[in-house]
Amino acid sequence: MAMAPQCKNVLVSSASRRAVTRALLLGSLLAVGVLSTPVTAQSRDDDGPVVRTAEGPVRGFVKNGVGIFLGIPYAAPPVGNLRWRPPQPVGHWSRPLDATSYANTCPQVTELGAFAGPSSITEDCLYLNVFTSNLRGNGGRNPVLVWIHGGGNVDGESNDYDGSKLATGGPSGTPTVVVTMNYRLGLFGFLAHPALDGEGHYFGNYGILDTQAVLQWVQRNIEAFGGDPARVTLGGQSAGSIDTGANLVSPLAAGLFHRAILQSAPWSGSSFYFPLSVGLANGTAFAAAAGCPGQDAAAAACLRALSAPRILQLQGTPNASGPYVTGTMVDGAIIPIAPETAYATGQFNKMPIMGGNTQHELTFLNAITEYFSGPPQAAMTAAQYVASITSAYPPATAAAVLAEYPVSSYASPQLASSAAGTDPLIACQPRHVVHLLSKWVTVYQYEFNYQNAPYYFPDMPGFFPAASHTIDSQVLFPNYHGGQLGVNSRPLNAQETTLSDQLVAAWTKFAATGNPNGSGNSPWPKFINQAGAPAVLSQNVPGLSTFTDAQYAASHHCAFWDPILGY
Repeated sequence: MAMAPQCKNVLVSSASRRAVTRALLLGSLLAVGVLSTPVTAQSRDDDGPVVRTAEGPVRGFVKNGVGIFLGIPYAAPPVGNLRWRPPQPVGHWSRPLDATSYANTCPQVTELGAFAGPSSITEDCLYLNVFTSNLRGNGGRNPVLVWIHGGGNVDGESNDYDGSKLATGGPSGTPTVVVTMNYRLGLFGFLAHPALDGEGHYFGNYGILDTQAVLQWVQRNIEAFGGDPARVTLGGQSAGSIDTGANLVSPLAAGLFHRAILQSAPWSGSSFYFPLSVGLANGTAFAAAAGCPGQDAAAAACLRALSAPRILQLQGTPNASGPYVTGTMVDGAIIPIAPETAYATGQFNKMPIMGGNTQHELTFLNAITEYFSGPPQAAMTAAQYVASITSAYPPATAAAVLAEYPVSSYASPQLASSAAGTDPLIACQPRHVVHLLSKWVTVYQYEFNYQNAPYYFPDMPGFFPAASHTIDSQVLFPNYHGGQLGVNSRPLNAQETTLSDQLVAAWTKFAATGNPNGSGNSPWPKFINQAGAPAVLSQNVPGLSTFTDAQYAASHHCAFWDPILGY
């Protein structure tokens, strides 16, 4: 796991800070009162800058010209009777809160190899982090990027994402205030059950409500960090993209953000936004397995009395989620309708949208499988590839898939498997979503095509990551390496650093203007569904380029997949 930057002037130990924080939050059930407008940072040479938020002052530190504030509570600890309830306000404090180290990671057990971790049983985890190069506001208010970490909504942590480079804008971008967060995951963050759902509060998508609490915190406080509450971009990678999409559809998030980034990838289907009936079935089965039968207040009390380790025991294992985990669901209020319907009919919060995928997304899943296959670890065989396809589809469809993706056409069975999985799930379906969205709003689509970036999984026999899921995170967040077990094979070289500079510029210009170019239509064209028109930005070394929507569709076999998927 990425460690907190060290500062020689830290006055309070991490353990002491947690104790102080808990004491400060004893009044957390009280509504937050309205204070005067937060003041800009008060520079102090002895112990770091202090920023006054609506809830109380926070003291951070400065590193390489970036003000960093870590572990700021944005909601009350969701423990005891607050478990499986919407996030509640924190209490006020008067003395500066030490914000020089990351706070607790939300409860999780599934680490997906080197992606996430360490596991956690601590429910006191609703904290955010701020990175800003505009503490004094000398350049006016900077745009804001609120980032949701990935991890399938079951794992991951904000600790792994250093927002410093995005905060500066890099050599050619726009200085931006970056906010990262922890939010409730797995059964703690996404659970439907009649005993909880009937209590008269928003239910099911508690993790989405957490992200909305962060957006509300930004509206209250981001000016104090040099940010512009009228130019807030919400974005995320993988599950962070799913959750950003949920907020696009949610009326509760209307007006809280103004642009959206869907990184790996724009999605809309029921495999990512489950029907409430699926959530209720899973939640009821979980409660029964936990020894909490019934649908009344006694069942709710029983569920809230469960220990975190017991819930995690039922949630999954280090390499997979269990049968009771749902994820985001169309609950009827937080997510009122399915995103597929929302995007088709225009019933969503309209704003500029940027989104895309990596070319070989599912080599990530191949990496996890091989990671847990040993010792000794073994590369996927041709027979295993065929078996994976025949077990996933009806016989006629499986035969067609194997004919479309013969193992002889790929350098290895693993890359054949990746292509056959990536194309329907994280290429053709997102292309379909881009087509839907572009009827209503301005869309910028990309594909990360670079094949040889450093990877944080260990070297494994016969495994080649190519342009894998998550591998593009390191160009935006310096030294991103997954969780505590991940170690990048090497630093970025000169050409990769140039790509990083270009993408940091695009992300921050988009946050500033809604256009990743800042202005104009180059190098990144606005998506146009028009034959022969440049439509997709190829992110690659040695340089950026474009290709058409038809070329993208052909490279991912979308003519084959679209009739099968049906959308």
